[in-house]
Amino acid sequence: MTDMTSYPVPPKPRHTTFYSRNKLVITPLLFIAPAFAMFSLFVIYPIIQSISLSFYEWQGIGPKKWVGFNNYDLLFKDPVFWKALVNNIYWLVLFLLAPVLGLIIALFLNQKVFGIRLVKSLFFFPFVVSQIVVGLVFTWFYDPAFGLIAALIEPLGLKLPSILASEDWATFGVIIAGLWPQTAYCMILYLTGLNSVNPEMIEAARLDGARGWRLLVNIVLPQLRAATFIAIVVTVIGALRSFDLVAIMTEGGPYNSSNVLAFYMYDNAIFRYRMGYAASIATILFLIMDVYIVWFLMRLLKNEKGSR
Repeated sequence: MTDMTSYPVPPKPRHTTFYSRNKLVITPLLFIAPAFAMFSLFVIYPIIQSISLSFYEWQGIGPKKWVGFNNYDLLFKDPVFWKALVNNIYWLVLFLLAPVLGLIIALFLNQKVFGIRLVKSLFFFPFVVSQIVVGLVFTWFYDPAFGLIAALIEPLGLKLPSILASEDWATFGVIIAGLWPQTAYCMILYLTGLNSVNPEMIEAARLDGARGWRLLVNIVLPQLRAATFIAIVVTVIGALRSFDLVAIMTEGGPYNSSNVLAFYMYDNAIFRYRMGYAASIATILFLIMDVYIVWFLMRLLKNEKGSR
């Protein structure tokens, strides 16, 4: 007897396009492409152009002259460059006080009392104010004849030295001015982090007898790890690219004692017409920041893996 069982005919394979086969890869790339194009045009291309310019001698107009590593050779023999680099290290070390002070102020302001919102806004006010205004205000503060600090200590029989005119104190005077708005920014980060602290953990720790410093170190600070990480990252980057306060308050003086890499780069490019030399300073500063950014990304990746 013949088997008359019929089997379904498999459908003919349809012709698929390249996009339909790879749409899970192509679609995200299409969305990223406009932003990447803008980023390449305004960030990556200028960086490559600046690094390339560091191998030339150029006054900003006219033909460029290839000098190879001559700009870097001159840079590493330049005492002003090393002074600016040391000042950047001073900025980096002392600016790390901003997260600490921001945490202290945030802990003080993290309470529910009448008028606390007004107090918070007053503490945050320095971050909103332009850096130019901050520089002008602190220049007046430091004035030995008519400044606020001189007026406060004069009844005590003390005389304020000319801070911004001193080779020993000018850098530290500018750094203190920069700490004012940076502390306000870190304070906001910590206030936001304190709002997400688990109150049940706080109560449980108090029931176990944790108070004061032990409560802060063992319970509160671990929950503020993300805020601390962001505060340190932003503070370090701000210290490395310090420019505006130096330009407003001292212009790198007196005698380059308060110069930093960003301002020294600007001074060589705009006023001395040494574009190639300024580009070599920018390249060194870029490499220094790259080291920190790589460390930051590695820590971020490690934290992401640890949270999974």
